Amino acid sequence: MSFPDTAEIDAPAMPRTRLDAEQRDEREKREKRSRRATFIKWLRKVHGWVGLWGAALGVLFGATGFVLNHRAEPLRISPGAPQVSTVQIAVPDPAPETPREMVKWLRAQPDLKLPARMGRVQKEPEHDVAWGDRKVVQPEHWQMMFTSPGESVMVEYWVGNDKLTLKRNDNSLVSTITNLHKGTGMSVGWVLFIDSFAGALILLSLTGVLLWTELHNRKTVGAVLLFGSIIVAVCVGLA
Repeated sequence: MSFPDTAEIDAPAMPRTRLDAEQRDEREKREKRSRRATFIKWLRKVHGWVGLWGAALGVLFGATGFVLNHRAEPLRISPGAPQVSTVQIAVPDPAPETPREMVKWLRAQPDLKLPARMGRVQKEPEHDVAWGDRKVVQPEHWQMMFTSPGESVMVEYWVGNDKLTLKRNDNSLVSTITNLHKGTGMSVGWVLFIDSFAGALILLSLTGVLLWTELHNRKTVGAVLLFGSIIVAVCVGLA
């Protein structure tokens, strides 16, 4: 005849409420780990696709940004001198009465082949100037700029003259690429496209920091590194 072990008889049964609490805690831990794994997986995908989007343009903007960074002393890189040509053409009779009308007339001249984008338009009113010991009246002066990344055309006209002057600047290759970087002479579509690239860089940086903090469990250190880097960059730029 066998008897049950004394330890089994004396050991108190685990309370049901305590067992349920431990199971609930374990289930919550598993769910938390699962949510964290899903978040990290999603974050990696976003980081990867955003990085792919910005990779090609990153090469272009990295190269042109390098040139822009060296546009002045010290360590200046010369972008090359633009090729300049100047011509004069006859003004129609009757002459346009406003700069905008002049622009419209110039656009209608196919042989001029003006850049597609309109730049600044300036109008200096007629005014008195000193000429030796006498005063003379300087006529109204118009300036109109047509721009593209590869070239620019400045139009000057003195109201009352029968001719106007066009001065064309053909940019060097480096200057053209730099203008693409700055959006000079480009359409609204290009500007918005570059804005999307800038947003991608910001998103790429933020997702990179989040990935680092999630994988290393050091959120405070990651935040300090992020904001510390921004502060250091600003301080160096202003120094």
